Amino acid sequence: MATVKSFLLPDLGEGLTEADLITWLVKVGDTIELNQVIAEVETAKACVELPSPYAGIVTALRAEEGTTVEVGTPLIDISDVAEVDPAPIEPAQQEEPVPVLVGYGVAGVAPSRRANRRQAIASVDDPTTAKPLASPPVRHVAQQEGVDLAEVPATGAHGDVTRADIAAYLDRVPEKVDVGRDETRTPIAGVRKHTAAAMVASAFTAPHVTEFITVDVTPTVELLDSLRTTDHFREVRLTPLAMVAKALLVALRGNPSLNSEWDEDRQEVVTKHYVNLGIAAATPRGLMVPNIKNAHVLGLKDLAYALAALTGTAKEGKTGPGDLADGTITITNVGVFGVDSGTPILNPGEAAILCFGAIRRQPWEFEGEIALRSVTTLSLSFDHRLVDGEQGSRFLADIASMLSDPRNLIALS
Repeated sequence: MATVKSFLLPDLGEGLTEADLITWLVKVGDTIELNQVIAEVETAKACVELPSPYAGIVTALRAEEGTTVEVGTPLIDISDVAEVDPAPIEPAQQEEPVPVLVGYGVAGVAPSRRANRRQAIASVDDPTTAKPLASPPVRHVAQQEGVDLAEVPATGAHGDVTRADIAAYLDRVPEKVDVGRDETRTPIAGVRKHTAAAMVASAFTAPHVTEFITVDVTPTVELLDSLRTTDHFREVRLTPLAMVAKALLVALRGNPSLNSEWDEDRQEVVTKHYVNLGIAAATPRGLMVPNIKNAHVLGLKDLAYALAALTGTAKEGKTGPGDLADGTITITNVGVFGVDSGTPILNPGEAAILCFGAIRRQPWEFEGEIALRSVTTLSLSFDHRLVDGEQGSRFLADIASMLSDPRNLIALS
């Protein structure tokens, strides 16, 4: 007799209570293996692949793509006997508790995401009903643009639809305009929903103060140009952001209150003696703030490598939950958008966020004369419960001092 087991959405960690079902990688009637990836879900932290804790035949998919699923809700029914009716069934009478995502199931090698997708497509009898292949970020773009992926010619290496394919499709297809209602409505879900909630909570919980300073960073720009020609940094993408990050890390040594947290429950100020440096990144899934763990121990070269890896992973939509957790202070680089400054909102649980503006060539007083110099504006938002005005001002001034004269950075490192 067939035994049907229901797989419940597991606890994905970080206290998350729900996830958005992005795509199924299997269908009713498929034979699946233990630990085979069956679906992709998106939480407030990252996209996660769900491996199956059971082997058998898929008898029912209990949630639809694009819906929000609560932790503990049945996702899929799996029978351990091949001879079953593949039609959707009622919820299983016996549901086994499912442990947290990390570590459940037995050891084994799960098929890759792309392999699962190819298998799913190959198993469809009618190719015209096959689900188009596309990564979660590409599906997000398609949803925003109102594009049906089934109508987009795919040019990806594995038959998947790429962003370039969507752009080319939009160039060819005239926009459909409803006269009087030229608007697009996008469901608030996933990262954007949780980011919005976190930002509102931060804005109305932590008393924000923002200070600004404009700095002549010509010496830093010249030093970077020189370092890039050396053998030590020749293969490193050395950017002004790396120097700003290094200056921030050094400045924290004399201003530890900027690397602290307000524990409301215990009524304690928690000062961190390590730095997990967050970098705000604009990604296809919305604003994310992955962080470099233990950044305080990194030299300039390793810090530059870590920054390049972190931002590259974020833009590809591959940032994992662990990379987004436990940040202690953040930098947001609005200069890459040509913006001079801003008043950033604190990342929840952190005491400060530094905003790095565009570096511009402009007239500046230098050695008693007016000269063209490389100038930028830094702004610092901080939680006034944790950081007094004097401490915030000294911290910002210390960073500016190191960027205006990198010898101060060397002296304090």
